Formats: sequence, C-alpha cells, structure tokens
Amino acid sequence: MTVLPDDGLSLAAEFPDATHEQWQRLVAGVLRKSGRDVSDAAAEEALSTALEDGLHLRPLYSAHDAAPDPGLPGFAPFVRGGRAEGNSAGGWDVRQQHTADGAVLADLENGVTSLWLVLGDGGIPVSSLGRVLDGVYLDLAPVVLDAGSDVEPAAQELLRLYEERGVAREAARGNLGADPLGHEARTGREDDFAPVTRLARRCAEEYPGLRALTVDALPYHEAGGSAAQELGCSMATAVAYLRELTEAGLPVEHACAQLEFRYAATADQFLTVAKLRAARRLWARVTEVCGSAVGQVQHAVTSPVMMARRDPWVNMLRTTVATLAAGVGGADAVTVLPFDHALGLPDAFARRIARNTSTILIEESYLSRVVDPAGGSWYVERLTDEIAHAGWEFFQEIERTGGQAAALRSGRIGHDLADTWEARSARLAKRREPVTGVSEFPDLGERPVERTPAPAPRSGGLPRVRRDESYERLRARSDAHLAATGSRPRVYLAALGPAAAHTARVGFAANLFQAGGIEPVTNGSFADSGATEAVLCSSDALYEDRAATVAQELKDAGASHVYLAGRPGQYPGVDAYVFAGCDAVAVLSAALDRMGVS
Repeated sequence: MTVLPDDGLSLAAEFPDATHEQWQRLVAGVLRKSGRDVSDAAAEEALSTALEDGLHLRPLYSAHDAAPDPGLPGFAPFVRGGRAEGNSAGGWDVRQQHTADGAVLADLENGVTSLWLVLGDGGIPVSSLGRVLDGVYLDLAPVVLDAGSDVEPAAQELLRLYEERGVAREAARGNLGADPLGHEARTGREDDFAPVTRLARRCAEEYPGLRALTVDALPYHEAGGSAAQELGCSMATAVAYLRELTEAGLPVEHACAQLEFRYAATADQFLTVAKLRAARRLWARVTEVCGSAVGQVQHAVTSPVMMARRDPWVNMLRTTVATLAAGVGGADAVTVLPFDHALGLPDAFARRIARNTSTILIEESYLSRVVDPAGGSWYVERLTDEIAHAGWEFFQEIERTGGQAAALRSGRIGHDLADTWEARSARLAKRREPVTGVSEFPDLGERPVERTPAPAPRSGGLPRVRRDESYERLRARSDAHLAATGSRPRVYLAALGPAAAHTARVGFAANLFQAGGIEPVTNGSFADSGATEAVLCSSDALYEDRAATVAQELKDAGASHVYLAGRPGQYPGVDAYVFAGCDAVAVLSAALDRMGVS
C-alpha cells in the first residue's frame, strides 16, 4: 500500500486520501485476528524485519521517509551513477573470471567483453599469460589482473604484451589489479607498496585507460561481513591507498583515477542495489574531502558465499537475481560466477549460462536502457541512506584504530566479521534464512555434479565462508554412511489422523531431516522402516488425544528417540520437538550422533 503526501492531488476525487494512521489501524486489526494483540502504533513494528548492521526493513515506505537528495546521474554524490548515461550505451561490461587456461577465446567470442585473470597462487602461472591471451585483441578486450603478491611481474608481462603486439598505449584498457591490503586480508602476508606506486605512476603517465589498483571488498564479504562492513573496509582500504600514492607524489586526482572497486552482488536484490548506490556516495564524500570529487568505478561479482554445492542448479537463480541487482545498482562491470563455481572448474555449459545471464538482462530485458531504475523509490532511497551511514560508521571505526592495515593486523577486522557471521549462522541453522536445495527442499536422491578441481584459492588470512557449510557437513556424514553401509540414516514419520491433519507437518519434518541427510520413511510400520528414531506428525488437537499413547507404542517398537513436529508441550514419551525456528543444525547433528553416523 502506498501512502501519498497531502499534495492537493487525489487519486479519486470522491475519496479522501488514506493516512498512515488508518493503515496502521487496519494492520493491527488483521494481526489481532491472527492472535497478536498489538496497538495501532506497534502494528508496523510487528511487521518489520531486522537486517544486519542494526537496520530494519519496514513494511511500508512513503514520501515522508526522508533521504538526502541523491542528485543526478553522473554528478556528485554519484548515488545515481558515475556517468550521466549510465550503462545505456551498450550495457555493463560483461567480465568473466578465469583461474585456468582454455576458455578465454570462447568467452570473448560469445558475449564476454573483458577478462578477469587470476594469476600466480590460486590461478594461472604468470609465465603463461602470453599463451592465455594468444588470439585476443588486446586493444578491444580490457584485461583485469588479479595476481596477489605477483602483481609486479604480472603487470610487467601484460605491459610487455601490449608493446609486443603493437597496442597503442592510449588503447590499453583494464586494471593491473594491485591490491596489497586485499591480498593481506586473503593470506595474512604483508606486501610492499613500493611496486604498486611505480605501477600507478606509470599508468597515470603512459596508459590513460589503464588503472593500477583494485580495492577488492570480496575478502571481507567472503569472511562473513555485512554490507556495511564491506563498504567500510573498502573505504578504509581506498583511503590507505590514496595516502600512499599522494605521499609518493601523485596528484590526488590522478591517485583517485587509479582505483577501481570490487563488491559482491547477492540474491538480496534491494540490499545489493542500495549497497552499490551507497558505495558511490561514500567514495564521493572521501574524494570531496580530498579536494577532487569523482565517481567510483565499480566491478560487481555474484557472491561466492551464496553458491551452494548441493543442487547447484539453483545457483542459476541466485546469480540471475544478483546480476539484475548489480545492473540496477549501476555497476560498471559485472562478473557472473558459473553455477558450478563451488564445485571446481566450470564446464562449457556453466560458462555459457554465466555470460548469457548478463546478455539476456541487457539485450532482452533492456535492463541497462534506464539509468538508475530504482531511483525515486522511497524504499531504495531510504535503504541507500541507512546503509551509507552504517558503512561510514564502520569506516570511521577502522580509521580510529589506525586504518585498514592496523585493523587487519590487530585482528579487529577478523573479529568483527566473525561476530557478524556467527549471528548469520544462527539464522541459517534455524532456517530463518533458507537456502533452497540445501536447508529447504533438499533432494537426497540427486546425482552429484562433478567437476575438475580448481586451483586452491589463496588462504592464510581471513576465512572463506558459505551459507551451506553447516548443512554440507551434515550431508557429508550421511554420504559417508551411505558409501559404507549402502543406505542412509533414516527417521520414521508417524502420521496421525486424516491427511488434512498431518500433511503439513509431515512435509515440514521430511524437509527438515533431509537437510541433514536423514531419509524420512512414511510408509509401513516403524518396525519395517529401518529407522531408529520417529517423529509424530499431526494437528495439535490430535496430539492432545493420541501423542502420549503413540509415542509409547513407538518406544515399545524400538524407537530410541521420539520427536513431535510442533511447538513444545507436555507429552509423555516425547523426547524432543521440531518446529519452525528450531535450531535445525543442532537437532540434525545430535540425531546423526545417536544413529552412529560419524
């Protein structure tokens, strides 16, 4: 429902405009019918959703939800885009990541417009760069390097290739990928900034279309950080780089021009849109203070954290929503990770789907034809403002501890990210944040998708987390049991009464136990099920009449543990309760322990 301000214009002249108070009163009435007796003023709060960073998603936004003027596209504070035309000229840069040789030309021939090459540890040997780029028109396809501590030899090799192949210096496009603090976050190893300064000066003086540095926020996102923490770390990193570059003699405007920012795009589409808009606003503020307000160049990458290893086909849906959000948020370049990214090196089909995700959104959905399509939404503008403030606060906290390098080395960053991930892990364990195909609607009979192992990623610094990791550990235990015994651990679902009484709770219990690799059995008797534990599934009314009796019958038949699907009550013979919001991971882990599944 939209509540309009009193602007003298009525949607229907014969009806008065609705007020916010009227809406609250109607909501309170509906909640009372469902058993929640709240006041009119509290009704809106009851429907709010808590987000990370202390933010709350409200059920209604109106023109009364004030947010700063976002300005115009291409003008400070660049909330609505770094360029006036946005991506309308031809869509965003479709940037594909490569950690191994072999698919570069195929991608470029089928829609990819730039290359992101991981070199050195965790990727392609630097000495192989020339062979990887064989046949690539380097004056047409921008190249972005990601070489970690090998950044200087990798950059020198790329610059040598430009010279060798006759690429004019003004035609070279891309980024040399120097990111010493990002590499330290990944590996825990400190890097010398002097080579980075040399590369930045050379790019500024000789290669106008080539940047030297990447401010990569993915290490913080992949360690479990929130949107605001991702923004705060990126701003602190960028400020550290500006200090180094300007102290080395680069003018501030040239130093700012050497930076490109990399952020994660998740399937939470509005949060991603708001985060990218907020990032540009924060960077505009930083550069304004430095005396040279410029727009931020953004590279968005579909989140590795959200990629599941079970039922990986669902990852196509996740990356599609994330790519849509990145495009709507105004990212200059977007990398869609293939749906099998978490399993190893992607195959040709996965790479095709990844690059076609952007192509379809640009060419068939016309997503890039509108600059800042979310602009003007009261919800998006308010969320952008709230995330910007939360990100700026985290940035200031880092600066107060001595800057990004000091915060990393003291463990402050790691501690803060770990706290955020711990809270999110609790929501995942309780399935408050569902993972389709993993914690919701798992398929125990699915055929595993197998891929060639990818090079081991850089490690030694901040951890890499995934949303599916707790359930993946449970499923791995079940898989090992299946391999050793020929069957999975089982649980018997005892359905009481007619289908109308038990269907919903049978489905709930089956879904929950399959998430841990435990096969639900619904047919026949408990004695014939091969299970050692059982779950009562029915309505509350039937539980009152029959739960205690049936629980005892199951115990007599050999059940070592009896659950009841529903809210905890006082039923003799029932050992535990499973319900929406229970700690599913704890329940499943304990069940596997009792079943002897190691």
